[in-house]
Amino acid sequence: MTSVVFVHGTGVRAKSYEKSLARVVSGLGRVRADIRVVRCFWGEEHGASLGLDGASIPVRSKNRGAGGDEVLDEDDPLAVWALLEVDPLAELREFAEAAKARRGGGARAGFAPGRQDPWQAVADTARGLSLEAVSDGGGSLDELVADLAPHLGPAGGRVAREISRTLGGTPPADGIEAIAARAVYALAVQRAEGPHGDEEPLAVDGADRDTVVGALTDQLGGAGRGGFMAGAAKGVAVRALNSYLSPLSSLAHTFRGGITEGAVPASGDILRYQVRGAGVRAAIRAAVRDTVASGDGPVVLLAHSLGGIACVDLLAEPDPPAGVELLVTVGSQAPFLYELDALTALRRGEPLPGAFPRWINVHDEQDLLGFVGEKVFPGRITDLRVNTRQPFPRAHTSYFAHRRLYELLAPELPA
Repeated sequence: MTSVVFVHGTGVRAKSYEKSLARVVSGLGRVRADIRVVRCFWGEEHGASLGLDGASIPVRSKNRGAGGDEVLDEDDPLAVWALLEVDPLAELREFAEAAKARRGGGARAGFAPGRQDPWQAVADTARGLSLEAVSDGGGSLDELVADLAPHLGPAGGRVAREISRTLGGTPPADGIEAIAARAVYALAVQRAEGPHGDEEPLAVDGADRDTVVGALTDQLGGAGRGGFMAGAAKGVAVRALNSYLSPLSSLAHTFRGGITEGAVPASGDILRYQVRGAGVRAAIRAAVRDTVASGDGPVVLLAHSLGGIACVDLLAEPDPPAGVELLVTVGSQAPFLYELDALTALRRGEPLPGAFPRWINVHDEQDLLGFVGEKVFPGRITDLRVNTRQPFPRAHTSYFAHRRLYELLAPELPA
């Protein structure tokens, strides 16, 4: 039986590691029944923390100017999802403003006695949205549905109130179904990740996200989703996309303390590894040693992000752990650090040691923290590209929810 030692990346602690481990076990189990997944959790003992309760974080003074005037492209669906990550209702509000502008002002239109407000039906449907019929038979889509289900009702209710408040009394307009569906989805994800983002970001494949949004759109009465937006909804997001970036810079300063503390596990682990990385490498070495000693066949290291850097450093040491037949790095920066001459055990210009195992490197082009290595180590590394259909930074955390990843790895894993 082949053993896959799963090494996590930066910012991961006990709860999120267990979730990622479960995804890997499930994903590999679907494509290779002969795989045993072995734990290698180093975050608790060797990860970073603010030892002085954030005493180094400055208090922002008032009247500090906001910066940034870049704009996002309305024709890029990832740009819209990036906006909804920040404000799930932004697109819906812009739709309402456009609806009011089309009838020439903000005054509500009158209705004949007994006529139902056309937006009320949409609002009522939003309150009763369900994902009970959405399934892929136990895969990543079912996991996403399970994560979102407890939050769908409150999210639908919030969108329903926004529709009634901003669109009530305006004439009917095309395109609300998909916009409302995206708003419900984005709110449900936000709620699932905690009010302050204190839960691990959901690892969501873009195809699963689109399936869920499509199901919600269908329930809302939408049709003909040939493009990302339809009818009067086309172009609605551009004003919101362009108007949100400058305020975001100011908000980031205003809430810097909370943002910094929340970012410590992710960014702090990277900084700590550069000067205290021996502990992480020792934890991986111990996991490999114990796995080899158990006699469960070939050993594979499957490592995400910073975990991939640590594995490359470990396997490039003069005395690497014996028994590793394959290294799989996912969303890793190891080739980039080699080019920067920033790896611990391998200087730029030095080749990989002769005993270095076969190396497969997985990346997503939307993941700004994922790099390629075939031109860095010619003939010693194979790059595999996946497409989670997620914007950054979610693209970096969604690899292990992506079914295609396991399909690509299945024939590569030793028997």
